[in-house]
Amino acid sequence: AAAAAAAAAAAARAGKNGKVQKVVLLLGPPGIDTGTHARMLEQCTNFANLSTTGNMLQEAVAQGTELGLAAKKVTDKGGLVSDEMIVGIIKERIAAPDCSEGFILDGFPGTAKQAEILDKMLIQTGDRVDALIEFNIPEKILEERVCGLWLHKASGRSYHVKFRPPRSLQGQSPSAETMKDDVTGESLVQRPDDTLEALRKRLEAYHAQTEPILSRYEAVRHTINANQAIDKVWREIEKLERLATKFSAVEELKVPSLQTSLLKLIGLA
Repeated sequence: AAAAAAAAAAAARAGKNGKVQKVVLLLGPPGIDTGTHARMLEQCTNFANLSTTGNMLQEAVAQGTELGLAAKKVTDKGGLVSDEMIVGIIKERIAAPDCSEGFILDGFPGTAKQAEILDKMLIQTGDRVDALIEFNIPEKILEERVCGLWLHKASGRSYHVKFRPPRSLQGQSPSAETMKDDVTGESLVQRPDDTLEALRKRLEAYHAQTEPILSRYEAVRHTINANQAIDKVWREIEKLERLATKFSAVEELKVPSLQTSLLKLIGLA
């Protein structure tokens, strides 16, 4: 009965090409900007970018959906929205027309429990995870990238100790005294999440909670070397064999043969 229901759901959700929507997961350690890759993938496919569960929650509340209102009651009392409720909101969201060809989940699921609940929901809708793209980078490089970031709070101007140092640094050790905004001369600040101590705690959580998910999707997992320029990252994605649909911005991305490879990656070619 469950199999028949899943088949019926898949048939109902199938597009004009007779295929159900494709599901792509993007995962990587804290400090990896998977959001940039999600936006690029959205630009050159017909997939909806469901970038953060927070945004989906806000949309559900604004639209007054049953789950959105239930979640609002929880958050208004200072509580945390359950994994079941989050996946329920995702289920509502992927029924929208812009998800008919496929959708991208960036950074979700983040725990084994979330992955289990997500998979159960996808069975109900006749879908499945078609590709998990894991962005990998050595932790020492990640520390250098993340912990070197400093900001001018008032303007939002950003600097990096190694890659874009302010004129005031002049080879000195970075601190509030040596890191000054080039325009105003005011002291720069580090975000709390960008300190070495905070990053290491986030990495510990990633190793303990998120990495176990990778083996769950081993059959569709693709590991990308993120320790290189973004165009080279996309060249690696280009070599994969299971990913996308109709591309509209391939030339803008300057990756001319991306279409064919990504079509193969998700099995649409």
